[in-house]
Amino acid sequence: MKLKGKSAIVTGAGAGMGKAIAMLFAAEGAKVAASDIDQQALDAVVAEIQSAGGTATGVLADVANEADVRHLVDTTVKLYGSVDVLVNNAGIMDNFIPAGEVSNEQWERVLGINLNGPFYASRAALQVMLKQGKGVIVNNASIGGLFGARGGASYVVSKHGLIGLTKNIAATYGPKGIRANAIAPGGVNTNIGATITAPHPLGLEAIGRSGQGPMGEPDQIARVALFLASDDSSFVNGATVTADGGWTAH
Repeated sequence: MKLKGKSAIVTGAGAGMGKAIAMLFAAEGAKVAASDIDQQALDAVVAEIQSAGGTATGVLADVANEADVRHLVDTTVKLYGSVDVLVNNAGIMDNFIPAGEVSNEQWERVLGINLNGPFYASRAALQVMLKQGKGVIVNNASIGGLFGARGGASYVVSKHGLIGLTKNIAATYGPKGIRANAIAPGGVNTNIGATITAPHPLGLEAIGRSGQGPMGEPDQIARVALFLASDDSSFVNGATVTADGGWTAH
């Protein structure tokens, strides 16, 4: 088991990639603190992990709320005694709205969840990891963090920022025994697609010029997260692993 005896926080664990990551980590021996804003979905994931013989607890949290995030980290330490792995997975899309038309409300909401949330969680977890002398942070970003046309303005900015945060943590805290890496998934079959309710034509036109990539499955991204969270990637720090089925290779 690659994570035996380790504790892991996974945000956005109620569905999609977050659920797949939480379940795989538990199967690999981690004690999982699963977090989500959907209590029913969270309860179902925790029950599924426990029924398979794994260890998990659910912590309701809105990652855009710093108090919620601090409670999540504090609860994990209280229950498991450490925070060995933090997976910042929670995120939302933005209907491909371009910079000229994005509202302040949407801008703040998307950055609040996609960037502020990982920052709050990383800041809190780093204080614990520094005392431990070790730890791993895995940020689930996007190919939208590498290119300009895989989302609207707020989404693309949030994911670029998340990759920048990843590199800064790696450069700053690497000598302290803490690693930080990011995943840049392409299209993945999750429920996040249902949130794209009214895509802006300018955004669709831009992404259309980049071509259509293959769709992946949540388990495929979870395997990348496991690699980055485990000692298999002990010499990987500050990297962004693109997992898009070759979409951006063309």
